[in-house]
Amino acid sequence: MAGKQLNVLTTLDQAKTQWYHFMAIVIAGMGFFTDAYDLFCISLVSKLLGRIYYTEPNSPNPGSLPPNVSAAVNGVALCGTLAGQLFFGWLGDKLGRKSVYGFTLILMVLCSVASGLSFGHTPKGVIATLCFFRFWLGFGIGGDYPLSATIMSEYANKKTRGAFIAAVFAMQGFGILFGAIVALVVSAGFRNSYPAPSYQDNPAASLVPEADFVWRIILMFGTIPAALTYYWRMKMPETARYTALVAKNAKKAAADMSKVLNSEISEDADRAEAEAEAVAASNEWGLFSPQFLRRHGLHLVATTSTWFLLDIAFYSQNLFQKDIFSKVGWIPPAKTMNAIEEVFRIARAQALIALCGTIPGYWFTVAFIDIIGRFAIQIMGFFMMTVFMLGLAAPYHHWTTSGHHTGFLVMYGFTFFFANFGPNSTTFIVPAEIFPARLRSTCHGISAAAGKAGAIIGAFGFLYAAQDPHKPEAGYSPGIGIRNALFVLAGTNFLGMIMTLLVPESKGLSLEEISKEAVDDEEAA
Repeated sequence: MAGKQLNVLTTLDQAKTQWYHFMAIVIAGMGFFTDAYDLFCISLVSKLLGRIYYTEPNSPNPGSLPPNVSAAVNGVALCGTLAGQLFFGWLGDKLGRKSVYGFTLILMVLCSVASGLSFGHTPKGVIATLCFFRFWLGFGIGGDYPLSATIMSEYANKKTRGAFIAAVFAMQGFGILFGAIVALVVSAGFRNSYPAPSYQDNPAASLVPEADFVWRIILMFGTIPAALTYYWRMKMPETARYTALVAKNAKKAAADMSKVLNSEISEDADRAEAEAEAVAASNEWGLFSPQFLRRHGLHLVATTSTWFLLDIAFYSQNLFQKDIFSKVGWIPPAKTMNAIEEVFRIARAQALIALCGTIPGYWFTVAFIDIIGRFAIQIMGFFMMTVFMLGLAAPYHHWTTSGHHTGFLVMYGFTFFFANFGPNSTTFIVPAEIFPARLRSTCHGISAAAGKAGAIIGAFGFLYAAQDPHKPEAGYSPGIGIRNALFVLAGTNFLGMIMTLLVPESKGLSLEEISKEAVDDEEAA
């Protein structure tokens, strides 16, 4: 084959940005909105769970979950996400993107509701039920990663493809903010309606009976935006690239995209079939075959390693920021508040970080990714995260003494900004662009699963690093070991910057040019 692209794919690459592109961003993005809400809302209520089910009377540190329970509550959804990314990524290439897209959303909605309805006669029973449903919630969330990224990349034109995929992923920031807002509203309602004394004044009365409703409402509220987009998700046609290049039906692909783009796309059936067959014939090799390793082996190493290293730092920061805020005094000691007040304070802190660091970083990526490119943004992001992590860790005792907390929080916010205006966005975008259509969803799922492996290591590692090694019986003790953890995170960011050197630049190229699907074997060799 001489490398001539199918007419329908050329039309997609050159299409002007129009209403349907924005609809696709919203439809796919609401999945990520829900993903972020469901994954990170647990950090808002984990201390409340500790107060309700595990805090002994007159405990010096109310709200602390035992280390093994905290690891399970925070990590089980990440484990489910990893499994879902691998499974649905593979399934998306086998059955089609649309065929399994709706199922992931249904799974997320059902398991989110079930998480809030967790039951049991003992604390262990409630937490076990919660962990069971959050694993399957994570499994559904995992499917959204490869499917949403692949769908958006295959719908987009080549000029603004990076911005479109980044905009889908940027909905995570709004999901994190929405989670904090819901927690603020719910906790404020109960706090004002059922005032309670602080824990140190009256431990028994500091936990109002309605506290059990608070965490359940917060966990279940994320189902609403996901459920609202189900109908539109099911109306989306299969992507033209899957239909033409994998299902080998270019005529149907042209018909589908004619409706989507409101323009007539003609495709000679015989010629299109011959071209699709030629592309397929030159790309019969499978995942991890010698041909795949020759063409894309280093690419897969680059996408998996950078996402793995990034998520060690990113999820550590998100899941345990409440403990860092407590250490620097932004959130008062738990014993000085009642249970609902503590949820309110944690949610307020998370909302401020999301507004000032997380969300702006995502949208800076949307604005600049098709101007300066994926490679430059990822290198810059990892470098700046390394610098700010070292800036937090080296003078850590200076930052955590009275009078210097504002500087710490500003620098901490900048690590979120450059994570999102950097590798947290680009590691999601690049795997959706550089692999061939019939392996694109699978390879994105593998890359994303590597990231979740890093998230699990980060979440569990930070948890145990924060325990007092001299008082293991004291359990989780926020603040102990945080300085060393920040040094480790700076090191992982530096390694991520080094591995980014293997990441190819995909700015301005069609997906077929990047993946070499439009050239024959001699040209690709």
